[in-house]
Amino acid sequence: MNHAKALIMKFLMIAVVLLVILTVIYDVEIEKTLLISLVLTLIAYVLGDLMIFRRTGDGSSNKQNGNHVNNSNGNNHSHHHDPHEDHKKRNMMATIADIILSFLVIWLMGDGMIKGADDEIIRAALFSALVIGVGEWFFHKYLDKNVFPEKDGRAVSDIKHRS
Repeated sequence: MNHAKALIMKFLMIAVVLLVILTVIYDVEIEKTLLISLVLTLIAYVLGDLMIFRRTGDGSSNKQNGNHVNNSNGNNHSHHHDPHEDHKKRNMMATIADIILSFLVIWLMGDGMIKGADDEIIRAALFSALVIGVGEWFFHKYLDKNVFPEKDGRAVSDIKHRS
């Protein structure tokens, strides 16, 4: 259910941005704008949110970089994992990916569906992608708290407190 709610929120965010920019400013037909919104929502949720945002970070960078500490007993311990820093890193990576993906989907779909789009669709796609990127930054915060609680650090700390 959380994924369905997140998808609806993402679609509404993208659709509002594209309706204002593509339809109101650049005079693209509503049906075409909504189709681009739907396709972008689905692709960006799977690639940007599920593949990049959810799967990156999680403290594994310390292990990959060999940042282990040997204590006096000779035991290896990883540095403390900061969920807030982890979120910032994942959010930045996913937001950049979302901006690039948004630009490409809007540009390519717009170029294919809108006759005589030329440079106008490139400008519209760039502007739209940047505005969507701002929305995505906040959407990722929502995902961490409501859809991927294991990434927020709360699920782990709640288990520790119950023990």
